[in-house]
Parts: sequence; C-alpha cells; structure tokens
Amino acid sequence: MTAMTPTTLLLEREDAVLWIRLNRPTARNGIDVVMRDELTGHLDDADRNTEVRCLIVTGQGEDFCTGADLMPAADPELAARRPPSALDYTRAVGPWQRLFQTLWELETPVISAVNGTTAGAGWMLALLADLVVAARGARWVHAFARRGMVPHAGDPFFLPRVLPFHRLNEAALLGDRYTSEDLYAWGAVNRLVDGPDVEPTAGELGRRLAAGPTRSLGLTKRLYRRSLVSDMATAFAEEASATALVSQTRDRQEGVRALLEGRSPEFTGT
Repeated sequence: MTAMTPTTLLLEREDAVLWIRLNRPTARNGIDVVMRDELTGHLDDADRNTEVRCLIVTGQGEDFCTGADLMPAADPELAARRPPSALDYTRAVGPWQRLFQTLWELETPVISAVNGTTAGAGWMLALLADLVVAARGARWVHAFARRGMVPHAGDPFFLPRVLPFHRLNEAALLGDRYTSEDLYAWGAVNRLVDGPDVEPTAGELGRRLAAGPTRSLGLTKRLYRRSLVSDMATAFAEEASATALVSQTRDRQEGVRALLEGRSPEFTGT
C-alpha cells in the first residue's frame, strides 16, 4: 500500500483500489472548505485515472463524517454574534452541491466504509456510494432540523433517491438518532459488521470490484442513476448505446471467451 502526501485527506493506493480517508479526527471529520475542494478534486482525478478501478471512502479516527464544518475553529461566542446574513447561502451551497454531484456521477465504483458517527452531509458521503459497509452501533443523525436548517448540499435531490421516502421524512423532520442497524433495516447498508471488520470487509469488496469489467461497471452505474431522472424512452435509448459501446471492449470479449471455455474471466478494465 502506497501512501501519498497527507492533507485534510489521506490517500492510499492498494493495487487498483484507492482509499480516501477524511483526516480531521479532532473535528470529527467535519468537512471544511479545504477538505471539500480537495475531495471534489480527488474524486474527479480518480475517475480519470485508468489505474484506479475502485474507491473506498472512510474516516480517520472514531467518526466517519459529521457533515460540513464551516467554522473549523469555531468560537461559540463569535458564532453567536455572527448574523445569519454574514453568509450568502444561495452561493455558499454551490461548491457543496458540486462535491456530491461529482460523487453521484462517478463511473468508478465507490464503497463507503462507515466506521463511526455520520451526521448532516455525511449521510450523502456514505449513501451515495455504490456499496455501504457500516459498523454496528455507529450513530447516524440527519442533523439539519436540529440546527434550524433545511437540508442542502444536494440532499433534497439525492437522498429521496436512495432512502425510503417516509423513513427519510422521519429522519429529516424529527432529527432523531439512528444506528447502522436502522439503516441496514431500511435497505441502505449492504454489509453490517463489527467495528474492526469495517475496513477488511470494504477492502474485500473493493478488490472484487477492482477485478471486474471496469467500463461495464461504470456504464451500469450511469444507466441506473440516470434512470432515476429520465423517462422510459430516454432510458431505453441510453441502454442501447451503452450495450453497443461495451460490446467493443476487451473485457466484453474476455467475458464471452471465458464462458465458451468454461473458466472464470480475467478482466483488465479495458
């Protein structure tokens, strides 16, 4: 495993799997503007890097992500004196929306390894992944209503597409605390494991995805996600185009050969 330069994020490559660790444990991995912009950039870069065939996002320390941290060194007295109008919220949400739009539109498979508390925008960082591995007993708090806020950063668009509607209403309107067991019961968590098993389980899934037909997986992700915002005719047309495109890949040809030869395919991601 090769470690790269640490900043607000720790990046580690394990063969074709890239681990991205939120690295602000003293701030409970709250995402400040520096981390936000770095994370958006790294997601973009990874999606263009043909050597990266799976991403795993997790948190350093005891928390996964406690949402946006707009005042990382917040002084409670200063925060109380600062009027709401000090921020232009109509513009401030834009870069946050871009972060989660980037995550949503990635063609590279993504796994979230939820190792601890998840709050606010952390829900999207966890749940917009393709597969979610979560620690038993880890706390989830939607948080916006608790702060007198409305969900933002793309939450009102994305979360109704990944959570049961009335469960989302319950979480958003009541602001109650939940556990990974609750999210598993809602169908939002793929693997519910003990805390020490989160990273090994995510790593195993990551290696499986990284050994898959990468372009086919990317097109599969695109088709499913775009179908949530398109009509049937558009979805059918995009399906036909994707089928034609993937038929020209080496991995598709390898899949056919392996079937005819009665063996397991060996995909290269091309």
